[in-house]
Amino acid sequence: MKITTAAEMRQIDGVTTEKYGVPSLTLMENAGGAVAQFILQRYPLAQRVTVVCGKGNNGGDGFVVARRLHDAGRIVEVILLARPDELKGDAATMFQSLRAASVESSQQLTAEFSHAIAHCDLMVDAILGTGFKPPVKGLYAEAIAAINQSGRPVVAVDIPSGAESDSMQPQAREALARADAILTFTAPRPAHVFGGLTRGPIVVAPIGSPDEAIVSTLNLEVTVARDLSRLLAPRPLDSNKGMYGHALVVGGSLGKSGAAAMAGMAVLRAGAGLSTVAVPGGVLPSVAAFAAELMTEPLPETESGAIDTSAFDQVAELASAMTVVAVGPGIGRTPETWEFVHQLVNRLRCPMVIDADGLNAFQGKTQLLDGSQRPLVLTPHPGEMSRLTGMSIQEIQADRLKVARSFAREHHLVLVLKGNNTIIALPDGEAWVNPTGNPGMATGGTGDILTGMVAGVIAQMPDDVARATVTAVYLHGLAGDIAAETMGEHSLTATDLLTALPEAFRRATLWAGEHVVRTAK
Repeated sequence: MKITTAAEMRQIDGVTTEKYGVPSLTLMENAGGAVAQFILQRYPLAQRVTVVCGKGNNGGDGFVVARRLHDAGRIVEVILLARPDELKGDAATMFQSLRAASVESSQQLTAEFSHAIAHCDLMVDAILGTGFKPPVKGLYAEAIAAINQSGRPVVAVDIPSGAESDSMQPQAREALARADAILTFTAPRPAHVFGGLTRGPIVVAPIGSPDEAIVSTLNLEVTVARDLSRLLAPRPLDSNKGMYGHALVVGGSLGKSGAAAMAGMAVLRAGAGLSTVAVPGGVLPSVAAFAAELMTEPLPETESGAIDTSAFDQVAELASAMTVVAVGPGIGRTPETWEFVHQLVNRLRCPMVIDADGLNAFQGKTQLLDGSQRPLVLTPHPGEMSRLTGMSIQEIQADRLKVARSFAREHHLVLVLKGNNTIIALPDGEAWVNPTGNPGMATGGTGDILTGMVAGVIAQMPDDVARATVTAVYLHGLAGDIAAETMGEHSLTATDLLTALPEAFRRATLWAGEHVVRTAK
C-alpha cells in the first residue's frame, strides 16, 4: 500500500473530485461513515460517545461520525472547539446536517466538556488532521490535554491531533492526543507507519478515490495482507512437493546447531516443499533430531567444528538441484568458513539469502556482494549492518530508510534491515516498511527463523524474490505478534514463531481484503 505525504493526499482528494467526479462532500461522508462503522463493530458496548471537533475538515469528518452514531442509536455529544460561524465549506455543511439530526453540541471547554468526558464510554478525536503543522496551541492544546487525562478509549479520525503527518521519526506522545485506534483514509502518511502513534489498530478506509488517483513520490510502501495474495492463494488439488520448491540451508557449527535447524524448519513452515540442512558432520545428529521433516547433509569441518573451505564442491553440487540457498545461521566466524562463504556467493547462480555470520564474512569486503549475478537477499540487524557499512549503529538507526536504500542500490540486491518497522529495500530504489512484529521478538533465534522463512517463500516464488521477501517478513512479524498474545513479550522464544505460523497464514488470508496497516499490539 502506497505511503503518501499530506500534500499528495490533498492532491489525491482534488483529483478524485475534479477528474473522477466524486464530490468532496461524498468523500467526507464516506470518511465519517467508515469511522462510525469501525466504532460500532469495535466498541459495541460504547453507548455514550463524545466527539471533539475542530473547525477544519477533520472536524467535518467528526460531525459525520456523530450523526451516523446517533442514527445507530448511540447517545452522542459533540464538543466544537470553535464558533459555528467559523466553519467553512464542507465542514459547515456537515455541521448543519448534524444540527438537523438534533445531536447535542457545545462550543466551549466548560463544564459541559468535563461532564461529557466523565460520562462517556468512548471519545472521538476529530480536532486536527494530517494537514496540521505542530505545535498545538490554545484551546486545541487544552482539549488534547483533557482527552489524554480522560482515561476513556479514544478513536482518532485520520491521525491523532498534534501529530506531524509527514515525519518519519517517532513522535513524542505527550504532544499528541492519545489514540487507542486510528482510522485514516485512502492511503497512510509517513507518521502512521513510523510515528509510533498508537499500540492499537491503524486502519486505512477507502472512501472513493480510485487506485489510479493514488500516486506518491516517496517510492515507499507499507505491507498489508493483500500484498501477500500470491502466496495465500488456494493451492491446486493436484499439488505435489516439487511444485513448492526445495531450499538448502547452509550453516551450523559446534554449539550453534540450533540456528541451522530452526532455519530449516522455518523453510517448511513457510510452505516450501522440501528443506535440506547442510552442516558440519559433527553437529548433524543434533540437527536431524530437531525435526523428522528435515533432510540433512554432513559437510567437512574444521578442528573447531565449523564448515571447512573444502566443503564448497559438495555444497555447489547440492545447490545445483535447489531453488534457493540460505547461508549463515550458526555458521561461525572462522577464516576457513568465511572463505567458504565467499566462494558460495561468488560462484552460485541460484537465489541466495545471507544472514548472521554469513553477513559478517563480508565485513570490509562488501565489493563481493553483487546481486546482479543472481538474486541476493541480505537480512542484517543494525549491528551487522554497521559491520557491513562501517557506519555506527546510531548513524544507521537515525535514517534506516536511506541507509537500506543506498546499500541495496549500490549492490543490486534486496536488503532487509531488521528492527522496529523493518525496511525491505529493493535494487531499483523502491522500499517497503513492515508493520508487524513486537519487542518480544528481540531474542536469540528469531533471525534464523526469518532466514528460513525468506528462503521458504522464495522457493515458492523464485521469479519474484522481492515480493517473496516482503511476504516472508510480514508473516514472520505476524507470527511474533500471535505468539506474544499467549506467551507475552517477555517469555517469547524463537520456536514459538514456528508454532504460530499456521495462525499467521490464517489471519493474513482473512485480512487479504481489508486495509489494516497494523493490528493492536
